[in-house]
Amino acid sequence: MIQNKIVIHYQDGRLVKGITNDFFPNKDSFHLVPADATPGTTPLDVRVPELKAVFFVRNFDGNSRYDDIKEFDPAKNLIGRKLKVAFKDGELMVGVTNGYEPSRPGFFLSPADTKSNIERCFVVTKATREVSFI
Repeated sequence: MIQNKIVIHYQDGRLVKGITNDFFPNKDSFHLVPADATPGTTPLDVRVPELKAVFFVRNFDGNSRYDDIKEFDPAKNLIGRKLKVAFKDGELMVGVTNGYEPSRPGFFLSPADTKSNIERCFVVTKATREVSFI
């Protein structure tokens, strides 16, 4: 079973790091085992509509002082459409998507910065202030 390292950001500012193996973009909920949980801990039931985004990360440590680059490397070939996402909390992400549709509850975005700790992100549409193609 594939286990994804994720960091979930709630719209109210809470943040939880952990592992999931049942996240699907078309489902309203999934389970998360917190990164600091002891074996046998009951997973948290996460409601997607309460979230800002689900960040699929390389590791849980990250680098809080690193600011992702908001520009694309012209030497890299991209698959998908370039997109800029402004969240309601002020955060700005720039990346590539294959499936943005404003009427859907969310979409995946891969960051423009290839050195980012974020491999990809599921953006919850209602947590955005503005989404625009670049």
